[in-house]
Amino acid sequence: MKKMILLVTLLTLVAFASGVMAQQKPAPAPAPAAPAKEEKPKIEKFTGVVEKIDEMAKAVVVKDKKGEKTFAVDDKTKITKGGKDMPFAELKKGTNVSVEYKKDGEKLVAVAIKAAAPKAAPKK
Repeated sequence: MKKMILLVTLLTLVAFASGVMAQQKPAPAPAPAAPAKEEKPKIEKFTGVVEKIDEMAKAVVVKDKKGEKTFAVDDKTKITKGGKDMPFAELKKGTNVSVEYKKDGEKLVAVAIKAAAPKAAPKK
């Protein structure tokens, strides 16, 4: 009789445990690694005077008191003078400019070049 009670108790316990396990949600599979967010390149500014323009390489060299930097110019570079768009070909040596650029590895890519509007000639 004791064996029968023990057997019924054991079968009841097994049935209850399997019922509970069947109701549990399976552990979620690990989510695939999300692609790392690309950090937006930091936009920096450099102000100086146009020292050299290389139309073939689409680059402009700008010099300030501390030194000079060469900026690559591409189709996305916005060039303005006095608030109006200006073609790259009209950028001249000696023009005061403010360049907003981002680093692409070792390369400095101009995002925007703002040429200073010509100052009025001093009156004599």
